[in-house]
Amino acid sequence: ACSARADTGNRARGQRVPPRPPSLSLGRESPAAMATSVLRTVGGMFRESGAALERLGMAMQGKYAFQEQLSRHRTIMGLGDKLPSVDADAFVAPSASVVGDVSVGAGSSVWYGAVLRGDVNSIRIGCNTNIQDGTVVHVAKHNVKGSLLPTIVGDNVTVGHKAMLHACTIEDGALVGMGATIMDGAVVKSGSMVAAGALVTSGTEVASGQLWGGSPAKLMRELTAEEKAFLNVSAEEYTALAQGHKTEADKSFETLLADMDEQEYLTTRDEAYDISLGVINTSGKKEHADLV
Repeated sequence: ACSARADTGNRARGQRVPPRPPSLSLGRESPAAMATSVLRTVGGMFRESGAALERLGMAMQGKYAFQEQLSRHRTIMGLGDKLPSVDADAFVAPSASVVGDVSVGAGSSVWYGAVLRGDVNSIRIGCNTNIQDGTVVHVAKHNVKGSLLPTIVGDNVTVGHKAMLHACTIEDGALVGMGATIMDGAVVKSGSMVAAGALVTSGTEVASGQLWGGSPAKLMRELTAEEKAFLNVSAEEYTALAQGHKTEADKSFETLLADMDEQEYLTTRDEAYDISLGVINTSGKKEHADLV
């Protein structure tokens, strides 16, 4: 009755009357609605209990607590029946993506943020080749003539940061500069160099021993003897560099925790106090002259 009088007064004053909530009487709910309500309530209780246990466990673990964020990223991912093949000696950075029909040879490296997507055709990366950070390698099913257009990268090739290789061929010992784009059907011959930022258009052939640059790319000049020698040096240095990154990326969680403890000790230790205790640093990283 009080609610009815209040509603009448509000209407008389021209005020909006909020709708009444639906009846909460369980007797009027269907069995299905009751079951849904119960499951929602019980499920919420379980989730809140789980979250509380997670917070308690992390507090008990202290600095050893590990909070995992949900991520759908998979560095090496198959696509249907198309499975990547990566040699055990190759390095693929954790943030890279190697998807579908892709093979990566021994000593090669696929660096951070690079994407190799072999979905409608195949990608072949030879040995001791480096695909640097942010590079995108893709394929085409076929060209207008019906020819298949995979992407093939040979041995000892250097592909600079943020380059784009699309349905092309890069032969052994070539170098593709940073930000360069190599389009469908183009061929960069062995021992040649494409300058940074160049656009090698579809069907173009960059001859051996030449430097091409510009947009569209054109012959700039022949490579010098020093530049030709650098092509192999670049590939060798990146192969060596990748091994250090691979070692770090392959560490187990337990090893990472041990490294954190050692780093904390080395940055906070008091050498004078260690000396007074007769403690000798056996890590090999920092020896005190008085203990030698």
